[in-house]
Amino acid sequence: MKKTKKSNSGLPPKLLAALLEHSDGHELFGRDGFFHQLKQDLVNGILEGEMEHHIGYEKHDKLPKQVTNRRNGYSTKRVTSGDDTLDLNIPRDRDADFEPQLIPKGVRQFKGVRQFDGFDDKVISLYARGMTMREIREHLYEIYGTDVSHELISKVTDKVMDDVTAWQNRPLDAVYPIVYLDCIHIKTRDNHMVHNKAVYIALAVDMEGKKEILGLWISKNEGAKFWMQVVTELKNRGLEDILIACVDGLKGFEEAINAVFPETIVQLCIVHMVRNSMKFVPWKDKKIVAADLKSIYSAPSEEAALLELEAFKEKWDDKYPTISAIWERNWAGITPCLAFPKHIKKAIYTTNAIEAVNRQIRKIIKNKGVFPNDDAVKKSLYLALQNAQKKWTMPIRDWPLALNQFAILFEGRIKF
Repeated sequence: MKKTKKSNSGLPPKLLAALLEHSDGHELFGRDGFFHQLKQDLVNGILEGEMEHHIGYEKHDKLPKQVTNRRNGYSTKRVTSGDDTLDLNIPRDRDADFEPQLIPKGVRQFKGVRQFDGFDDKVISLYARGMTMREIREHLYEIYGTDVSHELISKVTDKVMDDVTAWQNRPLDAVYPIVYLDCIHIKTRDNHMVHNKAVYIALAVDMEGKKEILGLWISKNEGAKFWMQVVTELKNRGLEDILIACVDGLKGFEEAINAVFPETIVQLCIVHMVRNSMKFVPWKDKKIVAADLKSIYSAPSEEAALLELEAFKEKWDDKYPTISAIWERNWAGITPCLAFPKHIKKAIYTTNAIEAVNRQIRKIIKNKGVFPNDDAVKKSLYLALQNAQKKWTMPIRDWPLALNQFAILFEGRIKF
């Protein structure tokens, strides 16, 4: 998406040129100049928004009202703001219980932008860490000494949606050696009812061995049909080839991917296999069972892996027969990685990247509980994923060796 070039002042050049062409210094900076009037109008607009929140309806709204309180004109108030003076219109209500938060009663000095220096960045940073509206509000009160409404916090975080849209539609690389496709379920509120929804996430390993989130999508439930829409969108954004796709055990998943990328090898995600297996194991046995499972998926060949699976069955089937049954049932999806050299195999089943993403997202879900709408989900998870990506500064260990092997095994499909 092409961005408008800005001047050193931060204003678009055309707007700056228009202001300079039609205005002299006094018209811009004088007592009744453009910037004085802009500041005054902004403050009055915020006060008007506070009144709308207080009485529960917008100005000039003709719909039936759910409350008896009404607007009751304005009172004027002159406040100082640095070297400037602002003449404000303070909204009033019939019940006389409206208390402006931006400029409380009795306050005659408005510190303006300086008072809220870095306000938006602080709000977004707190929101990104999974804090609830109430927690953010309390934290901001400690910093600024001002009670900030939920609506103002929401409006600040809404600015992130433009970044989400640009990020979700950005062009992608032509080839990704590995792409993990995962799904997490969250709760959202819709028409006063709570619904479970699926959040789809695509995590890739690029040609440099670095992790990258390709996007996130929201649907009413998880299904292979929606996953095909996801991979189709990825292709439309410039992705031409995926060498290996790691997925969970969803029925029809492999067919959905191969319908868009027919040459892609579909590997059942080892992380999901281990996690599903651990559901049947009490805490005291988890570490040793996990180690025995690793002996299966890290075996040097499929034949060796089968021997390890038999050894696992002999050792654990009396206590946890469900685990070996799960691995046998999904064996065809597990085995593709066993045919690769160890550096590629390790890059496929390594759990660090996916676990980092899931850990960050689960923290947000736990704190938020129920999201008010889909946009709130996108804002929260986008910010959480951006935080997770900041820690991914290094490529996957031994990636150059893996890339050399990729180049040989997938000859002609990797372009340097």
